[in-house]
Amino acid sequence: MEKNTQPEAVSSVLKVFNILQALGEQKEIGVSELSQRLMMSKATTYRFLQTMKTLGYVAQEGEADKYSLTLKMFELGAKSLEYVDLIELADKEMKYISQQTNEALHLGALDEDGIIYIHKIDSNYNLRMQSRVGRRNPLYSTAIGKVLLAERDESFVRDILANVEFVKHTERTHENVDQLLSELKKVREVHFGQDNEEQEPGLRCIAAPIYDRFGTVIAGVSISFPTIRFDEKRMSYYIELLHNAGRNISEKLGFNGYPVK
Repeated sequence: MEKNTQPEAVSSVLKVFNILQALGEQKEIGVSELSQRLMMSKATTYRFLQTMKTLGYVAQEGEADKYSLTLKMFELGAKSLEYVDLIELADKEMKYISQQTNEALHLGALDEDGIIYIHKIDSNYNLRMQSRVGRRNPLYSTAIGKVLLAERDESFVRDILANVEFVKHTERTHENVDQLLSELKKVREVHFGQDNEEQEPGLRCIAAPIYDRFGTVIAGVSISFPTIRFDEKRMSYYIELLHNAGRNISEKLGFNGYPVK
């Protein structure tokens, strides 16, 4: 009998990672050998392997009793490393913009059908945007969301937003994907996006894209302002700061074709 003093969910997670670790130490392994090594029943080991196979993390040679890891684990690890590098590179640029403006800075990436903040620097003012790393926001009403979508095909935008309800956060919020697509054309031309009180009344944001080494927009960096502090006359300066940051980060990630010089 397998000894199990952990809650069922925790125990299952431990078993999955034990299997992954064992497969990582040996190119391929059979169910019997793996179950003996991990002190799990053969039936349980087989059940976990089949689930992991369905998810694409484990491969099985035909009907053979041998299993091995797929490259999906490598891809997952590569994505994590990319974001670690991205945050580290972006931090320096964001700190510089913070020193120049004293306003809040955010780094956001695509997360399913929304954006997720993966790094931030708070405003130095008492009146500031309330946010946190890990918070999700819509694509259709945020400056970062718009730069993440602007260079994608129309079909991609429609697909990713197919099941998204366009919540009318303010009177300025887009009501449907067609309205958003119309704005994305302009974002694509000027290479920056805006949230002009679309997500929250009294708040404006401007964002610029960040590209990976393949020329794909993987993130956006933004400045957020309460409207009472936003200076329209300095708009071009804010955009220049963001474009410089986006270009510098993109170049360090291996992309030298930033669209704004």
